Amino acid sequence: MTSKERVMKALKREKADRPACDLRCTPEVWEALFRYFHVDKPEDVLDKLDVDMRWITAGSLPFIGPRERSTPTLGGEGTDIFGCVMKAAKNKYNTYYEFSEHPLANCKTAEEVYEYSWPSLDWWDYSEIKGIIKAHKKTDDRAIMFFAGGTFETPWYMRGMEQFLVDLYENPDIVNAICTKVGEYYYQRALRVIDAAEGEIDIIGSGGDIGGQECLMLSPDVWREIIKPHTACLVEPFKKMGLGTFYHSCGSVSQVIDDLIEIGVDILDPIQVTAKNMQPEYLSEKFADRISFHGAIDEVELLPNASPAEVYKETQRIISILGKNGGFIVSPSHQVQGDTSVENITALFDAVKDFRYI
Repeated sequence: MTSKERVMKALKREKADRPACDLRCTPEVWEALFRYFHVDKPEDVLDKLDVDMRWITAGSLPFIGPRERSTPTLGGEGTDIFGCVMKAAKNKYNTYYEFSEHPLANCKTAEEVYEYSWPSLDWWDYSEIKGIIKAHKKTDDRAIMFFAGGTFETPWYMRGMEQFLVDLYENPDIVNAICTKVGEYYYQRALRVIDAAEGEIDIIGSGGDIGGQECLMLSPDVWREIIKPHTACLVEPFKKMGLGTFYHSCGSVSQVIDDLIEIGVDILDPIQVTAKNMQPEYLSEKFADRISFHGAIDEVELLPNASPAEVYKETQRIISILGKNGGFIVSPSHQVQGDTSVENITALFDAVKDFRYI
């Protein structure tokens, strides 16, 4: 069975020869893995671990737009394509990038939003996509996901989180204008990628962190009224094209999983098991017959603090719960952070390789 077949079975909640798997890491962890495996590219690490699912983002493509708006969002100091300005914030394990300027912070009307200098679809060289995908398929036919973007986070990046959350109640026209423009851009860019890839894209990803530790960050009713239609614009059209669909949100999102299923989400990520009502047992009982899961190997406590043997045991336990019908792609519950050892990462994937469905 190929990697791609394994992932596509997980989307359909069918058992494969073993669970499908995935991995995301911070740059510092990639560097540690490069040293461990004596390689110098993420795709080579993923091949060593036999990781099935591969992410392609716009950041994977050559940027040919204006240099003054060329910094990857949350990937460096500078200004991104949307005009958001980022500054470095460091701890002893990782460097992160936080927003210091929000370009739409002072807009008073929806008209000002529409008049803003929005990025061009022509700022990317899409012709390179096939070569990028080919690099991921050197050792097996892998499942390729293009992560399109999101219509909740990018809008608040541009507006500022506090003001955006206030706008949901006081200025919904501004929220809808920003979400519409962002959604249109991400949708059209994904179409260009799909076209350039000539059938090599299997899944379209989208998302935005709407969950807190106990519940949604906003009222579920407000989310359904204002944000859900924009969320659907990066899910439903691709589902109708026959592609798999993937949605990312950290935190507790159980209140709206039924809604995500309704708009056509196939895979829910990252299953933050320490958040309320996101435990594997709860999710399996409530939703496993209607949606597949991605993630769930705890990056908050387990991976940084447990022994390799404990990581192995817990990974197999979670697979037996979330993957009992095959609908589970095993992965850390977010990017692996710099306080996680390489030995714990390899223990996770050893558990995946050794697991066999009954």
